[in-house]
Amino acid sequence: MADQPNPIDVEVGRRLKRRRTLLGVSQERLGELLGVSYQQIQKYERGTNRIGSSRLYDICRILDVPAGYFLDDAPSPFAAPPPPAYGLAEEPAGFAFDGPAPPPAPSPEPAGADERETLELVRAFRRIRDPVVRRRLFELTKALAGLAYRVPDDPGRSGNDAGAA
Repeated sequence: MADQPNPIDVEVGRRLKRRRTLLGVSQERLGELLGVSYQQIQKYERGTNRIGSSRLYDICRILDVPAGYFLDDAPSPFAAPPPPAYGLAEEPAGFAFDGPAPPPAPSPEPAGADERETLELVRAFRRIRDPVVRRRLFELTKALAGLAYRVPDDPGRSGNDAGAA
């Protein structure tokens, strides 16, 4: 097949694989629930076969996500083309200084081992049944990552002592 998969189909497939893996559902099991082969699931995940709307509805129901999970922030086929790059002689008359250039957009997260590790971490976290232990682990993880966050009001605490480290 000479045609490349549509970037939106590839993104939807990537998200399908991520959610399926996060829930610990095999391609075979998802295929059984949808009435298709595991090879078809592989094609969906690679973006080589498009997922129809009724099939997407079934997938959303099985994987317990809204349809927006697969489509929100997907690459837009209608995105405006970048503005033309002007040479020195072609720049508009006058000069306006708008300040320093904005920082470059962050690059997407790396795939592969990091993604698998994240999925395993989330799966293990979801198996913790004690809400206090889950909350403490969450606080510890955020503190280790050096991220600022707001702790919800907890009647058992005196103020916001989570940020004191």
